[in-house]
Amino acid sequence: MQGRIIRLFVEVSGSVLLVIAGSAVLAQDAKDRVAELIESRAAHYGAVAQSIWDLAEVGYLENESSALLQRQLAEAGFEISAGVAGIPTAFVASWRNGEGPRIGILAEYDALPGITQDRNPRRAPIDHKAAGHACGHHLFGAGSVAAAIATKQWMQESGQAGEIRLYGTPAEEGGAGKVYMVRDGLFDDLDVVLHWHPGASNSADARSSLANKSAKFRFTGLSAHAAAAPSRGRSALDGVEAMNHMVNLMREHVPEESRIHYVITAGGAAPNVVPDYSEVYYYVRHPDPAEVEALFERVVQAARGAALGTETQVNYEVIHGIYNVLPNVSLQETIHKNLERVGGVSYTESELEFARTLRSSLPADAPPVEDANSIQPLVIDESGGGGSTDVADVSWAVATGGMRAATWVPGTSSHSWQAVAAGGTSIGNKGMIVAAKTLAMTAVDLLTQPQLINSAKAEHARRLPADWEYEPLLGDREPPLDYRLPAGVAN
Repeated sequence: MQGRIIRLFVEVSGSVLLVIAGSAVLAQDAKDRVAELIESRAAHYGAVAQSIWDLAEVGYLENESSALLQRQLAEAGFEISAGVAGIPTAFVASWRNGEGPRIGILAEYDALPGITQDRNPRRAPIDHKAAGHACGHHLFGAGSVAAAIATKQWMQESGQAGEIRLYGTPAEEGGAGKVYMVRDGLFDDLDVVLHWHPGASNSADARSSLANKSAKFRFTGLSAHAAAAPSRGRSALDGVEAMNHMVNLMREHVPEESRIHYVITAGGAAPNVVPDYSEVYYYVRHPDPAEVEALFERVVQAARGAALGTETQVNYEVIHGIYNVLPNVSLQETIHKNLERVGGVSYTESELEFARTLRSSLPADAPPVEDANSIQPLVIDESGGGGSTDVADVSWAVATGGMRAATWVPGTSSHSWQAVAAGGTSIGNKGMIVAAKTLAMTAVDLLTQPQLINSAKAEHARRLPADWEYEPLLGDREPPLDYRLPAGVAN
């Protein structure tokens, strides 16, 4: 039945209406096929994901992780454009069959610094590692590649016209890799973009997020002996601490939805030396990008005031700036239907034992581990709570839809050792396969049912403000390829 369309002619009010009755049947067959293709290589994609888990490379330094994913795609027949948007670890892999819909799938692969954990349900840091996949991007990258390859194989077998593209997007964790790719127009000719993210449950909600802008504030002063000649010194650390104090006082006078957090990345080397260099790294978040800009300027003024009061100097470097996600309910409904078709994650006895042991470290009200097998109801929430993601800038450029899969034990928070642990096991791999199948099935729907793309694009157009033009929150800066290196170290 492959490639065959059943046409029925129905007379309606004196005219003839063409009904393509077989397309839905064909789509169902195609969904079975892409799911079968992914399942047949589930062990392979799991091994790819776990290799990236072992590498745990941080933003813009994901050289081996990016190369590993590119090899999978090249071997499957994709054309690779590497080093796009001025980023060595960013790439676009494409496969095209004539003229037709153009579907993009996002892939991430950067780890988080400062958090490590073995594949163990109890706390077990890995001393020799400096980073860990506490947000599950090793699964994100491998799962998206699996979906893209399966979709391509089905398109090739069936003769389906269109193009599938896999976007290798580095440095999501504070580096805003996708923003530079959006700024360079790499998404401009797409019809739809799909993505997913590891999580503690299976869902396909239509949600927004917080816009976010970050910067590193660098204070310089005068070094001196802290006991013998303190009057000769001007402490750069005093500048950082004064800035932090003023920003903390400011918290009383910002909108409730705001989030401001920081970490001191350089504070000095010895207590008896007045530090002449200190650095603090700030994030400023709010659901509205314009409000983020206003709050960020207030933080800048606090830095300048701190420098004035401590007789130091300060400069700052914007590291990233991202929008809030522009939800697309039309797309989310399609993704949610496919997620329900795929189903959740079923644990083996050994996985249940792992999950129950890990759950003992979670809050008492954490959901039961069996919840990994359920699909959450579709929720529409545009309030912009929670975290931030550079997927947001993509969502303003093109209709974008995504989902979460239960790669972690239910109740697990992202950026936690529990997320690192579960993501390094078959529990994480199983959730990844759920996501890969769901994305591939959704790609089938979009390629075979043009009205779905039309609905998504129409909704996207309605949500954009009149006469809107894209202006990145990070301005015209080049990608900060060294932002994950220690302060003062060049790449």
